[in-house]
Amino acid sequence: MNYGRIILLFFLLITLKGSAQQDPIFTQYMYNNQIINPAYAGMWEKVGFTALIRKQWAGIYRAPLTEAISIHSPLGGRSVGMGLNVINDNYGREKRLSVLADYAFEVALTPRRRLRLGLKFGFVNYKNPLTDYKLYPDGEYDRAFAEDIDLSFLPNFGVGAFLYEDNYYIGLSIPKIVENDFQDNYNNYTTKAEIRTAYLNMGYVFQIYALNKIIFKPTLLIRASMNEPIQFDIAANIMLRDKLWLGVMLRSGNAVCGTMQWMMSNNLRIGFAMDITYNEIFPYQYGTYEFTIGYDIDFFGRSYMRAKYF
Repeated sequence: MNYGRIILLFFLLITLKGSAQQDPIFTQYMYNNQIINPAYAGMWEKVGFTALIRKQWAGIYRAPLTEAISIHSPLGGRSVGMGLNVINDNYGREKRLSVLADYAFEVALTPRRRLRLGLKFGFVNYKNPLTDYKLYPDGEYDRAFAEDIDLSFLPNFGVGAFLYEDNYYIGLSIPKIVENDFQDNYNNYTTKAEIRTAYLNMGYVFQIYALNKIIFKPTLLIRASMNEPIQFDIAANIMLRDKLWLGVMLRSGNAVCGTMQWMMSNNLRIGFAMDITYNEIFPYQYGTYEFTIGYDIDFFGRSYMRAKYF
């Protein structure tokens, strides 16, 4: 493949301005790319299930809490895949429920290189009880927030592409293309439900020791929206004896993260991640924690035809 074009694309992206990240940020995305890219859905031979819970800035009252479930499966072979993502995001008194389905189709470019194209579609429910907010320090209710917001169906869709071989991948996606606005009370309170964000991520698998006893996988994720700085994650991940992933990540915005994924069996895995933010908020919180559990089901009892490293 033409690595020069990829490098050029990377530098073009980092010269753009990006936008405020309103969708939840996940630390263990490299173990389940489906959550940001619909083209990933169904690319393996088994039905995959992943559940995630993320508590951001532990110790701060009503800090963001995210719960997510992802399911994907191949259909009639590995050329076509389907998936479903359900994300429940709470921040303060604000609640956001996203239900988005995925469809993916794979094209063989060469005997080893494959390109997957994906479509994401679904809706978002948004609630914000503005009448419950009180002014500080008087404890009085804010007259500007005299009505609650309750929007039960905000349709959205997204697209993605995923290019890969056995030892590398490159993904590009926009999970939510529609930018929904909230204008739902007489004081013209308004905020954006979704901000259009593009994700570029890539990784490469190095076999450090024979028989896959040690695997090294560096990864990069870039998030870009309009009118805000680019955000990026740079991570180094090591897999030991096909059983344990250990990783460290540097995230723009003054955060360092650690990740762990333990393959308890051929089908069951559990994961843990911790983010430490070293900016002005650091003294007031106890870190960000993310837990995942995944299970792969094959009703025919088959093993993976390819090594699953991403």
